[in-house]
Amino acid sequence: MNSENSATQQRNDQYFFLTELTRLPVFLDGKRIGKLADFVILDKDKYADVTHLVVHRPYGEPTLVFPWDKLQKINPSEILVSAENIEKFAGEPDDRMVLLKDYILDKRVVDLNDREVEVVYDVKMVLRNNKLYVIEVDFSRYGFFRRIGLSWLVRTVQKFADSLLKPDTVPWKCMEPLPEEIGSFKGDLKLKVFKEELVDMPPVDLADILEEMEPDQRVAVFNQLDTETASDTLEELDPTFQRSLISSLKKERVAQLLNEMTPGQAADILVVLPIPESKEILPLLKPEISQKIESILEREETNILNFTVSNYLKFPPDQTADQACSKFQVMAKGKDVIMYLYILDENEILLGVIDLKELLLANENALLKDIMVKKVISLNEESKVKEATEIFSRYGFRALPILDKAGKMLGVLPFRDVVNLKHLFD
Repeated sequence: MNSENSATQQRNDQYFFLTELTRLPVFLDGKRIGKLADFVILDKDKYADVTHLVVHRPYGEPTLVFPWDKLQKINPSEILVSAENIEKFAGEPDDRMVLLKDYILDKRVVDLNDREVEVVYDVKMVLRNNKLYVIEVDFSRYGFFRRIGLSWLVRTVQKFADSLLKPDTVPWKCMEPLPEEIGSFKGDLKLKVFKEELVDMPPVDLADILEEMEPDQRVAVFNQLDTETASDTLEELDPTFQRSLISSLKKERVAQLLNEMTPGQAADILVVLPIPESKEILPLLKPEISQKIESILEREETNILNFTVSNYLKFPPDQTADQACSKFQVMAKGKDVIMYLYILDENEILLGVIDLKELLLANENALLKDIMVKKVISLNEESKVKEATEIFSRYGFRALPILDKAGKMLGVLPFRDVVNLKHLFD
């Protein structure tokens, strides 16, 4: 089954940081022959493929360059290689080879107008199906500490310093291709933000890139996005950038983007704007959305039904996990909530809920009614926002079903809407 294979593959993936790997000892037949100095990579569109390992030996012995197929094992403590005659691999890397550490670390990353964004402190890699790929460049403070050999400090503080040292990475596919004459490369890495790339990029990554741009450039790039992608990306932006960007767009365009959102999400966008701007935009929205947003913004009604969405995944109890997985991709399109499957009878009565992760791990022949959680925590049509925030805080759910007195589904409340708007009801 495709979904199960994908989930299994992801569970088997191993993630590494370049600065930690380049300090590892390399062993051949149980004997240490040197330490990993670098990787040779082949720059591709969405990632870079590791093709060789560069090993430095002690006592002035020549460097070894092993093809990737000579690697037996790589883990956080050691690297094992196999070769009948290691002298066959002695010598410096070819001038045409791209050296990941030498050419990428400590490089400045610049935007499309050659303005500096950040410095690359580290590179994130994934080992998948016995191949190692470069997937992200790391600008974060965590990356800086790893770069200067303080990985132990990162591990020590990471549990309580996430609010101070936030992750800050950009996917490899967002970088311009490296120069062909890489051997003399002394320049900067450059962000690549083409329209055809933007549509494939997760909104959260797009938002990170937009926030680093100059205002004029941010508007120009944002205007290249289709409505759905632009709407999702707008939600991910910091409120300061939301305000700036919305003020630069035509009111009709803003209304078009807000109409793609749930009322709760749209209200969270409008609340960062000056009141006169919000009042200009509201009449341009769909009437049913505008009415709910006005109720939220004016605090006239705090009933939970103002925040519910009706686009969620519904499945009958007698389908198998395999059948549900096969239909998921098609059914999930356009849905506001896709992390849960709601199991309903023919009268729309809620029977149970299945987390998407549990579906992927289930036996493909198992019936949904046998793997669903039957004791479902829910809200009713009279519930208030305060009650919902308390339940989300206690249980960590990402969405809650809303039921009438008979147990019939009235809709679903996404966590993101309530957590983003609860300040309106303090």
